[in-house]
Amino acid sequence: MSESGHEKEAHTPFTDEDPDEGRASTEFSESTGGTVRRGVTGFVVLLVVAFSVVAVKRWHDAHHLRAASVAEVKQKIAVDVVTVKGTPHGARLTLPGETASWYEATIYGRVDGYISKWWSDIGDHVRKGQVLALIDTPELDAQLAAARARVHADKAIVRVRKAEEEFATTTYIRWRDAPKGVVSVQDREEKKADYVSAKARLNAARAQVSLAQADVNHYSALTTFKKVTAPFTGTVVAREIDVGNLVTAGSTASIMPLYRISQDNPMRIFVDAPQAVANDLRFPGTPVTIRANDLPGKVFRGTVTRTAQAIDPDARTLKVEIDLPNQHHVLIPGMYVDVRFNLPNNGLFQVPAAAMVFESSGPHVAVVDPNGVVHFRRVTIARDEGNVLDLSSGVHPGDRVALNISSQIADGESVIANDVGSAK
Repeated sequence: MSESGHEKEAHTPFTDEDPDEGRASTEFSESTGGTVRRGVTGFVVLLVVAFSVVAVKRWHDAHHLRAASVAEVKQKIAVDVVTVKGTPHGARLTLPGETASWYEATIYGRVDGYISKWWSDIGDHVRKGQVLALIDTPELDAQLAAARARVHADKAIVRVRKAEEEFATTTYIRWRDAPKGVVSVQDREEKKADYVSAKARLNAARAQVSLAQADVNHYSALTTFKKVTAPFTGTVVAREIDVGNLVTAGSTASIMPLYRISQDNPMRIFVDAPQAVANDLRFPGTPVTIRANDLPGKVFRGTVTRTAQAIDPDARTLKVEIDLPNQHHVLIPGMYVDVRFNLPNNGLFQVPAAAMVFESSGPHVAVVDPNGVVHFRRVTIARDEGNVLDLSSGVHPGDRVALNISSQIADGESVIANDVGSAK
């Protein structure tokens, strides 16, 4: 061996340590493995126990829910019922109505002119013939004066024609009675023609006087309309004029009216009754009770006075009129009122609208028998009065009908009936 090799070996230190001493050991003891196995086993057991507890709880909850559902299904449903009764005094029907004056007139000017004075205002009670306003008519006054002047002129002409007629008459008489041979036949005929002509001119002059006098009478009659008077006793409900306003004679849409007057005693009340009750109200005499929301506590009673005796083809309603005395002027024209008619009994029975069940086969009601069993019956609606309906078939007095019955309740199902009153 060379010297250099010996030197290398001499510099390498010698040690008894294990070369793998710095590495981590991968071997476990038997005690450590047992501990791990016991931990895993315990964890698995814990999971099994937890799963079992959850499963048992879910089963218990499901069982309790099924039991509650069965109990709820078996429990009877409570429904409100009303007892059907007949209407021995007839049905009562309430409809809206409107008051109207007994008389109402819109006053227009009959002559052209200007308002010089007025004395009556809205709300004033006036008598028939009372002067409401005065119209100044300068043109009419001039026309009247001219017509009177023509009468005087025509009368003067009459006097002239009268003198001419008298002269022609006497001349003709003299020539007519003259002895034969004194005057010629031609001269006699001429005098006769003059007499006839003079008489005709006199008649024409008198006729002209009559024409002129007719103009005077015409203008004189128009002057009476300078005073605007009330056509009847009533109340002024509108005044459209003031001093100085131009007045034009006429009553077209473009001409301004002067006054509007109404008479409200007695008072008319108009009601548009639906076709379904037209036959019951077609003839006078049906008793009515009238109330107005604006007059709490006030009740007016009367009867149907007249009807139109025909159905309005557009609205399908019958016009009904009621006349009421109104001495104290409590009712005023244009008010809305509630009119209740006491209709005759036609063998109908009323049920609340809430009792109706509308199906594809028609209207039904749910009748609850004494044992609490529901029976659906088909009915025939004779009149619809809004909150109640008049039925002509399907129900009888004493039947109990359910209100607002649930769609889940079937025919033949038992319910608990809660009586809330009677249907009248």
